[in-house]
This record gives sequence, structure tokens and C-alpha cells, in this order.
Amino acid sequence: MSTYVVGDIQGCNEALITLLAALKFNRARDRLWITGDLVNRGEDSLAVLRWCMAHDDCLVAVLGNHDLHLLAVAEGFVPAHRKDTLEMILQAPDRGALLQWLRHRPMLHREGAWLMLHAGLPPEWDADAAQLHANELERALRGPDFRAFLKDMYGNEPRRWSPLLAGQERLRFIANALTRTRYLHLDGSLEYQHKLGLDTAPEDLVPWFDFPNRLSCDARILFGHWSTLGLLVREDVVALDTGCLWGGALTAFRLEDEQCFQVRCRASRQT
Repeated sequence: MSTYVVGDIQGCNEALITLLAALKFNRARDRLWITGDLVNRGEDSLAVLRWCMAHDDCLVAVLGNHDLHLLAVAEGFVPAHRKDTLEMILQAPDRGALLQWLRHRPMLHREGAWLMLHAGLPPEWDADAAQLHANELERALRGPDFRAFLKDMYGNEPRRWSPLLAGQERLRFIANALTRTRYLHLDGSLEYQHKLGLDTAPEDLVPWFDFPNRLSCDARILFGHWSTLGLLVREDVVALDTGCLWGGALTAFRLEDEQCFQVRCRASRQT
């Protein structure tokens, strides 16, 4: 049995199927983990979502910011962005089942020493705290009042973690941390504007995984979300968003021997 961790797919179904064929992926034997952003901006988000739902028995997919965006658009709380490619899902006859399945995905997956999430963690959370706070958000998304969270999900505040946060502010911070984090300010607060690679970072910003004394350093963290960072394999973190949407590659990382596998992608016409 092999466990493959795949970076952001974002609706690039052709690349996903090509990668799985190259891996000789066998659902009876292998497992597939996905770092989030199953949908949006690519050309066939509907096919990706249907494939993932059909393979639920061998798949773990955490939610990314584009997945949460789809849920908010579907409920009518925000309009679709100009470059969104969600309409096929929203008009699909199985829309309800697909959105229900997506809403019940985890925000974080932890297994042994590995911890998979979409974006990053604030420095104040260790792996146990990250799991607890992810579970808080999962309960909100899966519960009868999930629309209340989606309605108030958007916003950049609060930017700094405090255990005193409550209600929608607390849930918004957890969602932003897990699905939007790239850099942190020197005081540990979340930063949202700078999306380029490490060689262009201002001096007053730190990649979340290099923040001094972050409490999650004991876990081996798998994440996506940061296409300009590219493939990064270190002892403490593995970054797997290699820009498939932009004509880069779709990457799989095999946990058992830590080998990487890639297929080249053609840029989406939507970009």
C-alpha cells in the first residue's frame, strides 16, 4: 500500500487523471491525500469533485480557501469572482450531493507524525491545538447552522490568535489560518497581501513555517496553497502546490519513501 499526497488540483482534472495513471494508483491498495483547493480556476472542477466523491473510500481531502469559497457562493453569500470556474458545479444535477460531501471534509488531517492542512498555522498552535481548532471549524461547517459561518467567513480580522476569541471571529481566524496563511508579521499576526516567493519577501515578513519557536515544529506538515513557493521538501514541512493551474506541475509525495512524482500541466484557459 502507498499513500500519495497531492498538491492543489483547482479543477485541473486532466492533470489529476494523468498523474494517477503514472502512479498506477489502485483504490483497493493505495490511499490519496489532497492538500485542499480541489476546485476553481481550472477547467473541470465538476469532474474533480465527482471523482473525489466517488473515491471517498480511499481519499482524504482537506478544505482549502477555494473550496470554502464554493460553499459560500453556492449559498448566495458572495458573488462568483470573474475568474471563478464554479458554474458547472452550481448547475449540476448532483450539486446538492457534491456540496454536502465537500462540506463534510476535514480542515486538517493528522496521522502519525504527519499533519496535512491547506495553508499554514499560527505560531501559537502546536499540533494538538491545531487539531482541536480544526475540529471546531468542522463542527460549524457540518452542523445545522453552517450558513451562519459561511455568511460571515470573509474578512481579514482578527489577525492574531487569542484563546479569548469567540463566536464568528474565532471561526474566521481559524479558517484564515488554515486556508490562507503564507507569511506572518514579526509579531505573529497573519499577513494576506504578499503572495510571491521567498526571494521577494519584505524584511518584516516571515514564512509561517520559519517563524521562531513556532509550537508546531514537532509535526511534519504537508501543505499547499503557495504556488510561488513551489516544491519544498524539508524535515519539518513539505510544500506541494507546484502551480498546476498556471502551467506548472501537479505533484504527488509518497509518504512511505518520501519520493516525489510530477506531471506537467497546461495552463488553464481561465487564467
